[in-house]
Amino acid sequence: MLALAAAFGYRMFGEQLLKAAMVPSVPFAESKQDSKPDYRRPAMWLSRPDLPDDPARWAPEGYGAAARPTIATFYVVPTTYLRRDRWNAPLDDREANERARLFAQTQASVFNGVSATWVPRYRQATFGAFLTDKADAEAALDFAYQDILAAFETFLGAIPASRPIILAGHSQGSLHLMRLLRDRIAGTPLSRRIVAAYLGGWPVSLEADIPALGLPACTKPGEARCVIAWQSYAEPAEPGAVAKVYHASTGLTGKPRQNTEMLCVNPLTGAPATAAPPTENLGALRPSEDFSTLSLEAGKIGARCDKGLLLIGPPPLGFGRYVLPGNNFHIYDYALFWANLRADAEARAASFAKPW
Repeated sequence: MLALAAAFGYRMFGEQLLKAAMVPSVPFAESKQDSKPDYRRPAMWLSRPDLPDDPARWAPEGYGAAARPTIATFYVVPTTYLRRDRWNAPLDDREANERARLFAQTQASVFNGVSATWVPRYRQATFGAFLTDKADAEAALDFAYQDILAAFETFLGAIPASRPIILAGHSQGSLHLMRLLRDRIAGTPLSRRIVAAYLGGWPVSLEADIPALGLPACTKPGEARCVIAWQSYAEPAEPGAVAKVYHASTGLTGKPRQNTEMLCVNPLTGAPATAAPPTENLGALRPSEDFSTLSLEAGKIGARCDKGLLLIGPPPLGFGRYVLPGNNFHIYDYALFWANLRADAEARAASFAKPW
């Protein structure tokens, strides 16, 4: 009965409960902060080509990492720090780092068939920063972005000056990449090196964000030099919490996002505003109960874009843990479509390599 009551309370009051449990009570100005990471040190990277134990080079049976990749991927992990004792994660937090390794394995590994992958550790904003409109939360995100910018500069200096680049992230990682595209890449020669930008798990406005990114939204499968974004929900979907924040916010162009359309590129089709049955799913990464093992299962999960959301039908078996309120399958944005996203990256890389 207690478990039933807890589940009911989470469904009915999930947002309020999360805020109370996760938003730091200490002001940002008084929050503990680690010193700035030195990205010249291998220890400041979760993944990079010279690391012997690299979760981003993992692949399920039947797949493997490229032996001589000609593309470099810069991938930014989502939020993995869940404590409320400070606004930004310490670099040595064991639990946060273990979760980050899991995301590198299940998400960044999508790109190892065509690229060498770089994944920086960073002083990310804690989960509670996304549950409040306090100025402290904005300060925490800005603080985290400075690490991403520094890591990206080191990444650029370590790869050949002509090497094509895939940008990829999830959730908080996608948010930081949007800012990186606007502030560091758009309108510069570097923009011509971007194969594609995968901004999973974050709402991207077609009118208020895309024009500032320097790359258009992807319009068809295999298209290069464009942006892919999606947010996965099972049905019935209740995206009210996300929609409330989205429509009250300002886009990267400076225009309000209110009543603007969110970009949804279906990972099963590679195109926006499309639908595909489960038979089109080449393989979803289904975790074991304790997330210690992963199995690739094809033909089980379909998807369709609907009003900016990616709807996957009824909640799929084997993906029940860590689902957010509203049937939000946020944590599984990559895992649900792992093999299709891998094929998508390969197709866009092939297009990029063709003469202009």
